[in-house]
Amino acid sequence: MLLLEAEAIQGVAAALDERPDFAQCVEAILARRGRVVVTGIGKSAHIAGKMVATFNSTGTPALFMHAADAIHGDLGMIQADDFVIAISKSGDTPEIKVLVPLLKRKGVPLAALVSNADSYLAQQADFILHAPVTREACPHNLAPTTSTTAALALGDALAVCLLESRDFSRHDFANLHPGGTLGKQLYLKVGDLSRQNQQPQVAESAPLHDIILEISGKRLGATAVLADDGGALVGIITDGDLRRMLTDHAGRLDAVRARDILTPSPVTVDVDDFAVEALARMQARNITQLLVTEQGRFSGFIHLHDLLREGLV
Repeated sequence: MLLLEAEAIQGVAAALDERPDFAQCVEAILARRGRVVVTGIGKSAHIAGKMVATFNSTGTPALFMHAADAIHGDLGMIQADDFVIAISKSGDTPEIKVLVPLLKRKGVPLAALVSNADSYLAQQADFILHAPVTREACPHNLAPTTSTTAALALGDALAVCLLESRDFSRHDFANLHPGGTLGKQLYLKVGDLSRQNQQPQVAESAPLHDIILEISGKRLGATAVLADDGGALVGIITDGDLRRMLTDHAGRLDAVRARDILTPSPVTVDVDDFAVEALARMQARNITQLLVTEQGRFSGFIHLHDLLREGLV
């Protein structure tokens, strides 16, 4: 079944080279100031709804109009500068045949997303988005399966072409997806999380007693080590460093200073980096916290728990 649907999508891609309608359809939508109204009936209506959702989330304003409801009042949602896409495998369903003359009367451009390029809908449309399908994946060749997959893929291709033509950026995408994990990946910055944490820090000459109190008291499993003169970041001391220190400096703990056990040149992340970048650095180095800097100076910590709490892991 999956191979049949994959072959159908390859057939749709090949069909794009046979006629200029797809590129012309993209240009026509970009030239309109209104919305893309997508319509269909049955399973095609579900595909239309998904296309509308994808258009809206990628910078192309769109509306869904059920083909049956359109002839009972919903046709009023279509405005003069809109663009209509009608989805129908056969292109000859009764509801579509009733709807098309009404759309033509509206004077809006019409694209037909069809499997049958010789159908009534295709012949009446200004653009044909051809999704040829020879057989459904259904063993009885009845249930819309391959045809809906092909239509969905062609709709996605149209949305992506429009996205690229509009120079729709990651920041634009983030503005339209502020909720959920996807939105957080696109807008949540390191500083948004690190500023909620304490900022454990000791001077490089700090004794072991102060180091232990700082790490234990601020509960991040580590402390930054700053230079005695001016506070520049010189390293990090973690719980693991303390455990190793007990072996390496046994018998002379009173003489231990931060500079003796720190890890120099620690991995850092800037307050303005995205939180997902902090996660990538932690995963690459198998560590659970990063030092955060702002304009090159120590600003705080971001911990793996911060990212877990936000659902980024």
